Amino acid sequence: MSYPEKFTGFQSPSADKWLEFDKNSWDPRPFGDHDVDLKIECCGVCASDLHTICGDWGGCPYPLAVGHEIVGKVLKVGPKVTLAKVGQRVGVGAQMYSCGECRQCKNDNETYCSRKIHTYGEKYPGTASIGQGGYSSHARIHEYWVFPIPDGIPSAQAAPMLCGGITVYSPLKRFGAGPGKKVGIVGIGGLGHYGIMFAKALGAEVWAISRSRAKEADAMAMGADGFIATGEADWDVPHKMTFDLIVNTANSSDGFELNRYLNMLDVHGRWNSVGIPGGDAGMTINNRDFIRNGCFIGSTHLGSRREMLEMLELVAARGIKSWVEEIPISRAGLQTAMDKMHNSTVRYRSCMVAYEEAFGA
Repeated sequence: MSYPEKFTGFQSPSADKWLEFDKNSWDPRPFGDHDVDLKIECCGVCASDLHTICGDWGGCPYPLAVGHEIVGKVLKVGPKVTLAKVGQRVGVGAQMYSCGECRQCKNDNETYCSRKIHTYGEKYPGTASIGQGGYSSHARIHEYWVFPIPDGIPSAQAAPMLCGGITVYSPLKRFGAGPGKKVGIVGIGGLGHYGIMFAKALGAEVWAISRSRAKEADAMAMGADGFIATGEADWDVPHKMTFDLIVNTANSSDGFELNRYLNMLDVHGRWNSVGIPGGDAGMTINNRDFIRNGCFIGSTHLGSRREMLEMLELVAARGIKSWVEEIPISRAGLQTAMDKMHNSTVRYRSCMVAYEEAFGA
């Protein structure tokens, strides 16, 4: 494979023109001893991409190519790289660096490293370069955050799992989803559909929880054992103090009756939120709502390298399939993907493909 001097991608130009993706080229940051360069084959579309470039989460360094669910072939490795090799098909998620030295990094908690660097929009240590994401021809990533993709998983299936999948797999695994456990997944969307499939694959009894029954058939096809529609009267009553874990993937808290969800948790059960709404929206927490059963309320962030590799092995072994729509990458294609996400019409992830047509072989 030929080696480019510059990387090329579709960048959001500014806050007021964030959907007018410009095709630009830039100099990648200096190549380091532990770096891996890959030629991108496809990239999933995450809600974080939209929230970043439209300004929901504050300012970002424009122009910016987002996208952090990347699959591609390794093009070049640094002299000290041991975790990837040229020609290998690999994936990259939402993080491209951690220090490797702190207490968190040494305890499989690298996503909580105080010096972590996300895949796009942040400066890489020791450089002035802003990371650019996967809506691009190539990526340069520290080897630790490059993951081999098992042969049995098609690239467009694997890509959305590298953020959307690991975001729900980590809490499911950390908090004991498995045989004999009752797990609820709130929100049947890009994250929630993975939550249902992964919790079922881990052996738990799985209940899908949504405002209406519009997605009930899909949830059952994904493997849910039951369905709760929170728009119905007394929806929580039959399930009081029966859930061991509820993972909230919803990206909206409008009208959210948190106390009723918490009532469904067993003693010391866990409520874990991974969906991040735009802006400063959030839920009101009242101590009385969780003292009656001593439940725990918290969140998790992505997942460790160990969890990522374990998740991919589970997916390959069980033949788990993403519900994914493939869209050729271009300005129009990215606009379509963002529009479908904004309007909640994607079922249930999008993945940008046809990179050779956009960037050349």
